Amino acid sequence: MGMPNIRRRWTVAQVRSLLDESRPSPRYELIDGELLVTPSPSPVHQRAVRVLMRVLDDYCAAQSIGEVHHSPADLSLDGESIVQPDLFIVPANARPLLSDWSAVRSLVLAVEVVSPSSVRHDRVTKRRFFQRVGVPEYWIVDVDARTVERWRPFEVSPVVTEARLEWRPAGAAEALVIDLMRLFRKVWREQE
Repeated sequence: MGMPNIRRRWTVAQVRSLLDESRPSPRYELIDGELLVTPSPSPVHQRAVRVLMRVLDDYCAAQSIGEVHHSPADLSLDGESIVQPDLFIVPANARPLLSDWSAVRSLVLAVEVVSPSSVRHDRVTKRRFFQRVGVPEYWIVDVDARTVERWRPFEVSPVVTEARLEWRPAGAAEALVIDLMRLFRKVWREQE
């Protein structure tokens, strides 16, 4: 006779108590009662976040579409979950000066840089969550494959981009165009 499959359903309060006890790592997230725990990111992962953040920050400032942030940031977009996307853009109209993550209720973009320990969470659990709460774009950046998967609400498969990513969010006068080959060369510190 096998053991019963007993899964604990976590609450936001329980996860917040873990967050208070364990600074700075690991990273805890909560989606639909499932606790997601990931180890600290690698230097390459952090470099990818930094390079992409510079690109997005310059674009968002020029287009006045929002403010770019990075994890750790405990976002509760639906009141029952806590997510920490690697990068995310809070809409410009969210608040004049964001002083607490609890004020964030919507995003323009969420970005995850895939790590071996986060593949399932990023591609399945978090992707479904961001689609369900209506984040207009969710990017999964794979530094090893040198690709970006672009997901939008209600899509059943991503647009996978290898060479050039073009993105024009609502309210932007011009599109952001990212040369992905160049971006990944910077991440890997390869000569141009």
